[in-house]
Amino acid sequence: MDSANHRSYGVFKPVGHIVVSFPNAVLAKNGHAALRALGVADQDIHDFSDQEMIARIDDDLKQAGALASFGQELNLVKAHRALAEQGYYWLIVRAEGSDKARQMADALRAQGAERAQLYGRFIIEELIEHPDDMPQAKEPAGHGLDAQTRSGLEEERALRRPDGNTGSEPPNPR
Repeated sequence: MDSANHRSYGVFKPVGHIVVSFPNAVLAKNGHAALRALGVADQDIHDFSDQEMIARIDDDLKQAGALASFGQELNLVKAHRALAEQGYYWLIVRAEGSDKARQMADALRAQGAERAQLYGRFIIEELIEHPDDMPQAKEPAGHGLDAQTRSGLEEERALRRPDGNTGSEPPNPR
């Protein structure tokens, strides 16, 4: 995926795509397979390792213009980096409308996805909610992204479900 075509004020913003995080490579691979089973074409699914995502994000942070801090894009990029630092793998998937995006997010949640955000032109919508998520609070850009965790930090998400447990079933045996 050429990120140059998906930027807003220097920050990656893939309008018409969902950005999905998984606690590990196996779950991300299973998520890719689930999307293929839904009929999503391989060219519409882009896989990124934790290290690939960190490199992309670091590049974004270097290129971010001053206007990037007015919206949530920059905060979301930082939240993605926090998960990537914890070893999360990623899928970025072209979505044909919000109904299809929700269908994909449901299938990906069943495969252990932690987050799935649908990037619209003006709004970025969180498509996956977990039973232990805190209610979402106001998100002024200067305060960072609301991680919906007790600490307010995205890193807590990675620590809550390090094995890909979605919170609705018993933990996976190791």
